[in-house]
Amino acid sequence: MIEKSWLIPLLPFLGFLINGLGRSRISKKTAAVIGSASVLCSFILSVLVFFELQGSAETGVTVKLFEWIRAGSLQIPFSFYVDPLTCVWLLVITGIGFLIHVYSAGYMHADQGFGKFFSYLNLFVFFMLILVMGAGYAIMFIGWEGVGLCSYLLIGFWYKNDAYNDAAKKAFIMNRIGDLGFLLGIFLLIATFGSTDFTEIFPQAAGFQSGDGRLLAITLCLFIGAVGKSAQLPLYTWLPDAMAGPTPVSALIHAATMVTAGVYMVARSNILYALSPVAMTVVAITGLATAIFAALIALTQNDIKKVLAYSTVSQLGYMFLALGVGAFTGAVFHVMTHAFFKALLFLGAGSVIHALHDQQDMRRMGGLKKAMPVTFLTMLLATLAISGIPPFSGFFSKDEILAHAFSRDPLLWVLGFAGALLTAFYMFRMLFLTFWGDFRGTAKEKQGIHESPASMTVPLILLAVLSVVGGFLGIPEVFARQAHLLGGFLAPVFAASQEVLPAMHVPHSTEWILMGISVLGVLVSIGMAWSLYVKKKRVPAEDTVQRSGLVAWSYHKFYVDELYQALIVRPLDALSGFFYRVMDKRFIDGIVNGVGSTILAFSSTLRLLQTGRIGSYLFYMVAGIILIFLLNYLIF
Repeated sequence: MIEKSWLIPLLPFLGFLINGLGRSRISKKTAAVIGSASVLCSFILSVLVFFELQGSAETGVTVKLFEWIRAGSLQIPFSFYVDPLTCVWLLVITGIGFLIHVYSAGYMHADQGFGKFFSYLNLFVFFMLILVMGAGYAIMFIGWEGVGLCSYLLIGFWYKNDAYNDAAKKAFIMNRIGDLGFLLGIFLLIATFGSTDFTEIFPQAAGFQSGDGRLLAITLCLFIGAVGKSAQLPLYTWLPDAMAGPTPVSALIHAATMVTAGVYMVARSNILYALSPVAMTVVAITGLATAIFAALIALTQNDIKKVLAYSTVSQLGYMFLALGVGAFTGAVFHVMTHAFFKALLFLGAGSVIHALHDQQDMRRMGGLKKAMPVTFLTMLLATLAISGIPPFSGFFSKDEILAHAFSRDPLLWVLGFAGALLTAFYMFRMLFLTFWGDFRGTAKEKQGIHESPASMTVPLILLAVLSVVGGFLGIPEVFARQAHLLGGFLAPVFAASQEVLPAMHVPHSTEWILMGISVLGVLVSIGMAWSLYVKKKRVPAEDTVQRSGLVAWSYHKFYVDELYQALIVRPLDALSGFFYRVMDKRFIDGIVNGVGSTILAFSSTLRLLQTGRIGSYLFYMVAGIILIFLLNYLIF
């Protein structure tokens, strides 16, 4: 089956072609079935590949399709590489992707662009599969750029709204900044190793000395690409604005696919980073700073999708913290658990928005738990998971990251723990404002509140089950020796880097204490949120004047967008205006128009010789002959 793994991305691509070309001819039901079935079949094939690889003695298999690029000694075949890391992403992308497709059938049922929407979703899944299956960085870059294109199409799907178009352009442009770094990293890889294929680069890299300058340059360039795609400081501002797209798009981009591409790329390049301690430190600090910064912003946001967007940025920061401290398995584990509960949270938020006729402001919600019991219960489970309450999935993956952070530097643990406290507070703030208390919307909105149809609630229930039990794939050794199933499965992928990095060792007694402090702190945060938003029934102020100090800074997102506008956008606009007015219109247009005017004036004068009188022409001819004879006589 592994040799036929090329069918996994092919099926969503066929779904894209059928729905895209036939979007005006086929019915909405047919488009939904084609789009969903193509991803479901890819999921089934991914499961078969997973079991075949697990039962095989090989740790990775290369599937060569055709020769792609040949330039001198450089050969880049179009190949796929299937190993345990690939399998994890295949299962997450196709599994979560299928549930999002099913959910979309209910959420987008009234949209006129239904078939086009499903074709874009299929194309997105296709490029994401190319990204994680590519046997080298060049193939990965195809998928990398492809998901950037699809995110632009999906974020700006409702293109009649200029604000949505601006959000799509912002995402596209900011990703290009990171992509340039990634591309430079690929060029450096070719210059250093003469190849872009993993199976040729990684064995060579293992022979380099730790701290080699070439590896440092490569890893930092690659990380710039990860910063853009996975929305880390300072290139994170596109992600919250991406909420302009339909809610299923938010779930697909923010949960299991595009934003985890940077995590996948760094995890895949683990041996390169393990041999670059400076790069590892940069990754860890960037991730931790992003986790804290985004969590502080999420504390005061009132748009339910914006809260979840900043939560995604923060959780991605935890993943990069894990990568930076050498917890590669922990980072992948958190990618997986995050895909479960964050997809559930976004789809649950979409269920609420659907019931309230596109209302996203939590100040206009409240008291929805009785009217929407399935949405409420599933979102409650997801909130418990992301907050790190045992035995939900987020507890195990966060605990693994924080334990490795403590082993590296206790200060990293303290800051990571602070981020966990903030996460619990803002997530339960969202839950309490949405489902507890009295309904704060209009009477018309209240009459229309209803639970979502089965096409939307069934994916919520399945994701809720995964959010509850998903963490048992990575039970830490402190609970049961050799119980980390995911760690054992991924061990061959990270074997080389684990030989280079110092072993993580935290005594069981210390780990129990750290877990106890973490859980107790999270419970205190939840209690504070309960006291403010349920017991005291506090509702965020609508008047920004009432905010001051850190609260005002958080509400205004620390004015980062305004800072970029002042330092980058306006100067570039002014510079482009100068070049337009002076260089383009006066200089370039002046030269072009001057040449044209000169030729026009010369031709206008020359045309006076054409009088139309035969006598004049005979006179000119005779005069010319005489002139030629005179010149010939004078010269010769």
